[in-house]
Amino acid sequence: MLALLRLTVASARFDAPAKLLSPTAFRILVPRSLSVKLTWLHLYHSDKRFSKIMTSERDYTVDQNVARSNWLINKLSREGKIYEARRLFDRMPERDVITWTNVISGYIKCGMIKEARILFDHVAAKKNVVTWTALLNGYFQSKQILEAEKLFRQMPHKNVISWNTMISGYAENGRMNSAIEIFEKMPKRNVVSWNTILKALAQSGRINEALQLFDRMPERDVISWTAMVDGLSKNGRIDEARCIFDKMPERNVVSWNAMLTGYAQNSRLSEAVDLFERMPERDIPSWNAIITGCIQNGDLRRAQKLFNQMSERNVVSWTTMITGYVRDGQSEEALKIFSRMQADGIKPNQGTFVSILRACSDLAGLGEGKQIHQIISKTIYQNDVFVESALISMYSKCGEITIAGQMFDRSSQRDIVSWNGMIQAYGDHGYGREAICLFEEMQKCGFKPDDVTYVGVLSACSHSGLVDEGLKYFGELVTDGSVEVREDHYACLVDLCGRAGRLEEAFDFVERSRIKPSACVWGALLGGCSVYGNVKIGELAAERLLEVEPGNAGTYLLLSNIYASAGRWREAARVRLKMKDKGLKKQPGCSWIEVDNRVNVFVVGDKSHIQAKIIYSILSNLHMEMKKAGYTPNKKFQVNEDFIVI
Repeated sequence: MLALLRLTVASARFDAPAKLLSPTAFRILVPRSLSVKLTWLHLYHSDKRFSKIMTSERDYTVDQNVARSNWLINKLSREGKIYEARRLFDRMPERDVITWTNVISGYIKCGMIKEARILFDHVAAKKNVVTWTALLNGYFQSKQILEAEKLFRQMPHKNVISWNTMISGYAENGRMNSAIEIFEKMPKRNVVSWNTILKALAQSGRINEALQLFDRMPERDVISWTAMVDGLSKNGRIDEARCIFDKMPERNVVSWNAMLTGYAQNSRLSEAVDLFERMPERDIPSWNAIITGCIQNGDLRRAQKLFNQMSERNVVSWTTMITGYVRDGQSEEALKIFSRMQADGIKPNQGTFVSILRACSDLAGLGEGKQIHQIISKTIYQNDVFVESALISMYSKCGEITIAGQMFDRSSQRDIVSWNGMIQAYGDHGYGREAICLFEEMQKCGFKPDDVTYVGVLSACSHSGLVDEGLKYFGELVTDGSVEVREDHYACLVDLCGRAGRLEEAFDFVERSRIKPSACVWGALLGGCSVYGNVKIGELAAERLLEVEPGNAGTYLLLSNIYASAGRWREAARVRLKMKDKGLKKQPGCSWIEVDNRVNVFVVGDKSHIQAKIIYSILSNLHMEMKKAGYTPNKKFQVNEDFIVI
């Protein structure tokens, strides 16, 4: 992803109104690899007509009272306290262009583009090219491309940074042809302009065009070379990236980090580790890159060892380890690391909250999730769309679907991610009708469903037995053509028909599928056959599934169940023996519940819990009550006393 262009408020105040200074400083974040920020690059542009300048680090405003207020407004805005910043702004008896730009930029940073525009259009507003460019960038960040184009045309004065903002904005929003068109129209380019379009081409997969542009560049700096190393690596051309790296006239730590990240991304961990050991200089992003590489290549133990060796860690370091443990299924360990991170005084960021909320979801840890929600409510991420979606998912998976729905209804910044999350939540809880209503409402609000949306609504139909509705939406997906039909969609469709007993129809869908059926598709079909005892289709599904996943014990168990349900005990026993000969064992069922801030874990047949006698006594009483109510156990899967198929 192209990094966001951040504007550093810059201007100066002069006695003559006509001589308001042009922007002097911009910060551009180098494209990130493996969610690791490589470095900040400071790119400066100055207007030769003026000698006095101001940046956010130093304010050369003549009136020191105004300067102090500007500094405080800027500080409050960076911390997300935009309402406090606005109150201070409103109380100021005198304001300069820096004051106005600071508050407008603060609104933009908090995602409040409408408020930024209202202040920008105020009759008393003082604006310069920095102010205009800040709003321009804000429109791009909020995906309002037409508004950005309109504003750019209205700008009374444009400098090279304004043009670069247009290039970067188009590229970040997938409009590469428009970015190239703007680049070609630029009256004047600097090396930043070339680097911006170069990185955009590389990031969008147009690596050959990036190489051609690299050869055309009248001037290259270390950023240009690093951009090519990074771009080639991201496009899988790691050996070419190494050739460019070796030819670099000079390298900095960012260049080394780009090459290191490239090796890790292309599953060449040993070369990444070797390069890391030979680095002449390492910074925190270097450590973060190698740790992320170890996690992505399945070596969590080495990642933890490297993490422990770090003399200094930042939020990315901690978040990387938390994410690694969550992905490895060790959510409890992830929570422990989050606690250590807080004790270390490191403030979580968006990625941290999203990952740790997923850990709470995996553990169904409602208590921990609520505590983290309280922490989020005191940060600038409380209205972040990804964090909100993670919270909705957490409450849903912890059984609090009502709270999840209330959060979604209160959300002020719904996007496709939010809608998808709520649709999935309703589906998981069996509220198929509600999921469908939300799906329809989403489209009425102008949001176009994507591939994830269709997975959610098809899954919701499946869990609620809404077969006809599911078939209808699958038909819409196929005929639409704008959304690529993936194997997940076919798996949902097969599961939908399989749960309803329409196995021949499900098998027909699999046979006519445009794509080669995957394990999840055959698994869904086999599951349906197990429920309804369809031996013929079950045998075919199991055969195909074992071709893809020969070591999956679940496949043997389901096939054994199918034979047992049909009374074919010999075949059922034969499948079990074959499974035993291969040394395959089914993972035992596991569940857990949190009581008094303690997670109680239960495994099938396990009696190690401290209150096991009481628990099993209650279970026995419950079974008795079930029998009195007329429940009869299904014994059709019972092969013999020691061989019970579940």
